[in-house]
Amino acid sequence: MTPWNFPLTVPPGDFAGFIFDCDGTLIDSMPLHWHAWRVALQEQQAPFDFTEEMHHAFAGQSIPETVAVCNARYGCQIDPARVEIARTEYFFSHLDELRVVEPVVDFARAQFGRLPLAVASGSDRNIVVRELTHLGLIDLFPVIVTADDVARSKPAPDLFLLAAQQLGIPPSACLVFEDGHNGLRAAEAAGMPWVYVPTNEPRDAA
Repeated sequence: MTPWNFPLTVPPGDFAGFIFDCDGTLIDSMPLHWHAWRVALQEQQAPFDFTEEMHHAFAGQSIPETVAVCNARYGCQIDPARVEIARTEYFFSHLDELRVVEPVVDFARAQFGRLPLAVASGSDRNIVVRELTHLGLIDLFPVIVTADDVARSKPAPDLFLLAAQQLGIPPSACLVFEDGHNGLRAAEAAGMPWVYVPTNEPRDAA
């Protein structure tokens, strides 16, 4: 898997802390998540193909929210609990495929100990913690907020607002790093400036 290599442009500002999305922002995990979704949905005999475009469109939303939309859209009754179990099993069995998004992780490491850092992810806590632990990033983030902690996931602002609250920082003083459009909408709804991480764009060849 080719490492990401792009300039990370951070806007000027007197920021008091940084909040990072996890999948696609800190960790190059979106292809693995997509394959895990496809395997899980195929096991549940989903009457549709979960395309890569659909996966990007749902980025930041929880498993129950995504399955609910698919059920309504395609007239099916897929059990989100069974999808979650199958998807998680597949994902955990392929953790060695994960890589860090180097420009973002380099920035986080440079800020560690200077300003507080948090993760705000629409994934389940057990997945986020396993990813961060597997890649040696867990100790960078004293605050980790996930879909388990809020009633509404992205594009609602709840995840980012809770992360700011736990950091003890006003939302407007936080800078968000995000790769997904739902996440960018959530940051704007929270009143937080953001940096777009272009991992959905074609990557440079090694």
